[in-house]
Amino acid sequence: MNTHSQEVLAVRPISCLLLALGLSVQPAAADQSRLAQVLMAQPEATQQRYHYRHPLETLSFFGVEPGMTVVEALPGRGWYSQILVDYLGPEGHLIGVDYAPDLYRKFGFYSDEMVRAKETWVVDWVATAGGWRGAEGARVSAFTFGAMPDSARGTADMVLFIRALHNLARFENDGGYLTTALQNAVAALKPGGILGVVQHQAREEKPKAWANGARGYLKQSFVIEQVQNAGLEFVGESAVNHNDEDRPGADDVVWRLPPSLRSGDKDAGTSLRHLSVGESNRMTLKFRKPSD
Repeated sequence: MNTHSQEVLAVRPISCLLLALGLSVQPAAADQSRLAQVLMAQPEATQQRYHYRHPLETLSFFGVEPGMTVVEALPGRGWYSQILVDYLGPEGHLIGVDYAPDLYRKFGFYSDEMVRAKETWVVDWVATAGGWRGAEGARVSAFTFGAMPDSARGTADMVLFIRALHNLARFENDGGYLTTALQNAVAALKPGGILGVVQHQAREEKPKAWANGARGYLKQSFVIEQVQNAGLEFVGESAVNHNDEDRPGADDVVWRLPPSLRSGDKDAGTSLRHLSVGESNRMTLKFRKPSD
């Protein structure tokens, strides 16, 4: 998004927001108008990331609508959760899903106490997300991958993996985490339900070992293959989250870029270069569960 578009966003009327994002303001855009209202109601820190994450265009591409049941993988601190719980509305249901607690041990920087805290994540996340609901927000619940309750089977209109696949892939050979997560996603979806992916994207020419998820990046061909192997049909892709300025070198990780800006090089000029790149280059992919 260019500087002019950011200035238009600051004006705040819904029509201006839609126009700034290149979307129609005709009556057919009613659902986008509702989503635009929700986006404008988010905290300023959340809105500052819109020109990197394009939530209106991304959620519209996936087809998220009020009243849906949506499973969100790895909701983290709730950047997308707070948007979804408001947008889905009182007839909707947002289900957060975290990694299995034992996966956190494999990162190498989680203490035993931090891992034990993850054992109560389901209860803790529901309590936190419940505070985002307000009077008209969606119902919230949660589970962890590998422990999906039977009550969640066949109930979801949509499952979202937003920047959530790389660690599952990274540790696939040491616990089958990606396989389990995709199996849970397929089981949760209704026939005809949608799985949406936004993932840091490695260029196809990168070595397989480089793009195994440890650096945050995966190849699009790998993601499509894995999701298709799980039983879903590839519907299509959007370029909305592409960023051609993100060209990582052999030793780079995705977290060198904003908002993390974690780098072994503390040089101010390096940080400025990373800021100028913006957030990562991301694939945005849509899959469907067969109806029969």
